[in-house]
Amino acid sequence: MPEYGIMEDGMKKVSKTTKNNLITYGMVVLAYIIVQILVSTGHVSSLIQGLLVPFCTYVIVAVALNLTVGILGELSLGHAGFMCVGAFASAVFSLAFKETMPGGLRFFLALIIGAAAAALVGFLVGIPVLRLRGDYLAIVTLAFGEIIKNIINALYLGVDGSGLHFSMKDALSLNMEEDGLMLIKGAQGVTGTPNDSNFTIGVVLILVTLFIVLNFINSRTGRAVMSIRDNRIAAESVGINVTKYKLIAFTVSASLAGVAGVLYAHNLSTLNALPKNFGYNMSILILVFVVLGGIGNIRGSIIAAVLLTLLPEVLRGLSDYRMLIYAIVLIAMMIFNWSPNAIFFRKRLKQRFIGNKKLKKEA
Repeated sequence: MPEYGIMEDGMKKVSKTTKNNLITYGMVVLAYIIVQILVSTGHVSSLIQGLLVPFCTYVIVAVALNLTVGILGELSLGHAGFMCVGAFASAVFSLAFKETMPGGLRFFLALIIGAAAAALVGFLVGIPVLRLRGDYLAIVTLAFGEIIKNIINALYLGVDGSGLHFSMKDALSLNMEEDGLMLIKGAQGVTGTPNDSNFTIGVVLILVTLFIVLNFINSRTGRAVMSIRDNRIAAESVGINVTKYKLIAFTVSASLAGVAGVLYAHNLSTLNALPKNFGYNMSILILVFVVLGGIGNIRGSIIAAVLLTLLPEVLRGLSDYRMLIYAIVLIAMMIFNWSPNAIFFRKRLKQRFIGNKKLKKEA
């Protein structure tokens, strides 16, 4: 009898997890359908339509960072750097094969290259960095993001019949042939990247990201990662390889940030490594999405990323009070998510709702 009870509890737990995951997927699909209907009926301005792909980009990178901050429990400020790596690696590939490869295949390969490049950099950075904790880890990852941005701004890369040429000085130092193609022009970035990304592809990538992250969280590896987050010493005492599992989570998170970078790069004709795109401010903005959505709350990260990106544009007509209202909304979200009284109120409301539901079923 006890064995049957354990099996029944396990099946209930699995079904509850699956139900929550399906609700998250359904929320994204429903939002996509509603937006497509509004766009087709002309109820969405051209300004908001231009923000649809950035919405998807921010959602993906917010979910990726939540894997590091919420599930792994480490404060990272370097995801703008991983996003930058994925963006430029994919943009260079797409520009090099712009004329010789079909658009669909080119973008698919660009996604793989961007994700792989970001994962490789994340793995190499994670080996020394993940030995640090807390503020030290945040400072080092922030420095990494700034280093990546500055290296790309100083890099000149071109290709001709004799192969690749690169220089950290200027374009003339490449000594390319006349028919050569400039891929990265230093601070001018990458020009002429094909616009292969759109809102539909962005939503598909969000669903893929959610599938990877949610299955990772509910896997054996994810449970090991969360045990390290909750109590490192206890996890080590039962034989969990802390370095291995932290590296796995950090690398997966960096790879997904690279995917967001690919989507972002292929929505622009000119890609620059600017502070507003891949600098300190972007890293902080991504962290704000995670914190206000709820650390460890994947669904909350999606909602926060969309709302906090949309809100400044919706309030643009109130030019004098736009940032004041934005700040008030941020404070209200912080109080709602993190105030002890608000958390207690939400728990009581949930218990009352569940209790009433059970009573109705029993009746």
